[in-house]
Amino acid sequence: MDEIVIRPAVSNECEALSALCLRSKGWWGYDEVFLEACRADLTVTQQDIDGIFRVAELNGRLGGLVQVVRDGGEWSLGALFVDPPFIGRKVGAAMMLWAINAARENGARRLVIEADPAAVDFYRRFGAVDDGVVASSVLPGRFIPRLLLGVD
Repeated sequence: MDEIVIRPAVSNECEALSALCLRSKGWWGYDEVFLEACRADLTVTQQDIDGIFRVAELNGRLGGLVQVVRDGGEWSLGALFVDPPFIGRKVGAAMMLWAINAARENGARRLVIEADPAAVDFYRRFGAVDDGVVASSVLPGRFIPRLLLGVD
């Protein structure tokens, strides 16, 4: 039986977590040009780790990361990435449940999710509903789905 542990990240994991984000994004079939354009957005920093941020381990191996952020009055899912070898092994679900609970414990009533188009169905399984689109921070003219998820 697989054991998933959600734990705080440590400073020396930033590089490994950044690489994990790129592998995870690349799993959806994006080309190298797009992934390179995403690199800055997918770089995990000490500031990220110091926030509401956790990593998931599966059987002692780093399998994913999740972040909840507050921007003004809105709470959002800042990041949720699963390393491709761990996709389909409930790592993403464990991290999503952690994010929902963390947001609720910090006073959020809902989470805003700006999702990769390929991940929308994953978030819908947790009850997220479509709320339009937002401009991509990576490519001008590209729009990504925005979803809302009640957590109260």
